[in-house]
Amino acid sequence: MSDNSENPRSGAAGRTAAVIPAAGRGVRLGPGTPKALRPLGGTPMLIHAIRALTQARAVSLVVVVAPPDGTEEVRAALYAHPLPDDAVEVLVVAGGENRQESVRLGLAALPDTVDVVLVHDAARPLVPVELVDAVAAAVRGGRPAVVPALPVPDTVKEVKPGEGGEPEPVVATPDRSRLRAVQTPQGFDRATLAEAHQRLADEPGEGATDDAGMVERLGAPVVLVPGHQEAFKVTRPLDLVLAEAVLARRRATDGF
Repeated sequence: MSDNSENPRSGAAGRTAAVIPAAGRGVRLGPGTPKALRPLGGTPMLIHAIRALTQARAVSLVVVVAPPDGTEEVRAALYAHPLPDDAVEVLVVAGGENRQESVRLGLAALPDTVDVVLVHDAARPLVPVELVDAVAAAVRGGRPAVVPALPVPDTVKEVKPGEGGEPEPVVATPDRSRLRAVQTPQGFDRATLAEAHQRLADEPGEGATDDAGMVERLGAPVVLVPGHQEAFKVTRPLDLVLAEAVLARRRATDGF
């Protein structure tokens, strides 16, 4: 029998849980099924994301935040695509009107034994398990907020928004070497993330779309770790084509 003190899931030093906000409708992928439940290789994207998180050594609980009227639909997808018998527990809770509120509701569903939280986009179904564990390990190492990221390959222009379809004037060209494209899962000390959501809950607007950005506004340090090319976000139809190709390669080479 193995020593539980060496198992990241044992709870000896606190538990790590993942929250998946999946309450969005994803209109850019077209009408119909909510984006998180769009099929990828015959399996909903959300199920792929859940599998990656439950296979990570660090994660002991996954909370899926479903559309307010879609919890049964998500539970049905889990029933139709069962996880391995040794998979960690998965809870499904109802989300809110925007991503920020959904993450807050996911945090509220976590037991007190959880002290590290990973927040992961359902629309990043092919995130490698190794990246999940790397983010969790960096938080365990004492960082209050950890974000996986990749260098930006293209030159980026800052513009003044145009009106009525007019060309947009360029106002600056940021130094590309200092820019990074962030991914998920983003990892946090639970107390830090909970404070950010509590303090910024009543701000006007449509809510934050980046939890690390909320932590930055508290003045807490946020660090980046290397991301992964396959942790890309499926937002538009062409992204879904790429995801299908990556999944087909994995199945052919790894038996995924």
